[in-house]
Amino acid sequence: MTDNTAPTRSMPIREWFAPITLVTVLAALLGIMYLGYTADPEKHLHDFPIAVVNQDVGDTLDGTPANLGDQITTALHDNIPADKIDLRSLGLNQAQQQLQNGEVYGAIVIPGDFTKRVAILGAAAIVPGEIEQPIITVLTNPRAGTLAAQIMQTIADQAMTQVNTTVGTQLTQQVRDAAGTTPLTGAARLQLAEPIDVVVTAYHPLPEGTGQGLAAFFYTLVLLIVGFSGAMMINSLVDGSLGFVPAEYGPWHKKIVPARISRRRTLLIKWAIATISAPLASAVFLAVGAALDMSIERPLLLFLYGTLAIAAIAITGLSVMAAFGTAGLMINLIVFVVLGIPSSSGTIPLEATPRWIADLATFEPMHQIYLAVRAILFFDGHLEAGMRQGLWMTLLGLAIGLILGAVATHTYDLRGLPRPRQEPAPAQ
Repeated sequence: MTDNTAPTRSMPIREWFAPITLVTVLAALLGIMYLGYTADPEKHLHDFPIAVVNQDVGDTLDGTPANLGDQITTALHDNIPADKIDLRSLGLNQAQQQLQNGEVYGAIVIPGDFTKRVAILGAAAIVPGEIEQPIITVLTNPRAGTLAAQIMQTIADQAMTQVNTTVGTQLTQQVRDAAGTTPLTGAARLQLAEPIDVVVTAYHPLPEGTGQGLAAFFYTLVLLIVGFSGAMMINSLVDGSLGFVPAEYGPWHKKIVPARISRRRTLLIKWAIATISAPLASAVFLAVGAALDMSIERPLLLFLYGTLAIAAIAITGLSVMAAFGTAGLMINLIVFVVLGIPSSSGTIPLEATPRWIADLATFEPMHQIYLAVRAILFFDGHLEAGMRQGLWMTLLGLAIGLILGAVATHTYDLRGLPRPRQEPAPAQ
């Protein structure tokens, strides 16, 4: 029953300012974080990693030894802004390795016979014969991120258009000089104007059941939400059961005799509940994913890491609330959600976000979890594909949470700072 004998007390107007201010500040932070990083990703490009593989062995053009692959590679380095694109000149094996580990978002591959094919194409404009059009292959890496693959294709289209124009102008002039007064046919002029066939293809395409690459992000999101929300629910329910906060059910509240228990023991109980709940929640996510035909290459590894991630988030969230009280709710919200999603790199690559958002990824929990989940789902759990960083950073976050909670509650207990209790109302 509800005690109606307590004196009524209205909330002073000055106390309205705190919640109003907090809501306004939260709205501003959400606007800056979520609108700031989605408005124009290509404008914020920085250090976007792309591999350039030049296998061209060269040939003779107009009687002079030449290597167009070297010229194109040099032109790419000179014309692509270094502050936006991290253009890496690599061998084919190195490029494939970095594509497999998600270290680059794509590669531009110039084949070994590129100059030879250009020379043959030029000669065929004058002398009839069989020709094979010069090819440059652009490899995208959809497993590293759907939007990253799209940005890679846009960059490659712009670069290859310029390369095609430059090579075409050079080749046309050489053919005109060689042909002398012999006129070139319209077909020959068209062929020489755009001599290169640019082939765009996905490296190791995504299988079905991956949501076009977004499955890793959303799996990370549900791990984060259940850990974050679970911590709040566990904190509230345990405190209600122990009599530290009212156990309310709609208009009713339950009278509970406050327990005489230390802060440290209370937190240990909450940690234990979170630890037991984590594998159950992880198993549920795995079962739901399997039921929905989600592509999961390493189910056991995903279950184990999901358990660790949920437990780490929940335990750290509980420790923050034990250390900071009600303010811990806002701290958890900001750290895990408000700052976490934009800096996760799950939807927009970090290299296409403002630098200050990208800097958050060095410590933000969601980015670390995303790297591990993406490595498990798309890169066979390779340590080099983000699994190593995601794993040890998750363990580090768990350790920080354990230490924070243990030190805070032990200090409060030593100083004789008992938790305030909601004393039950006298019987009527």
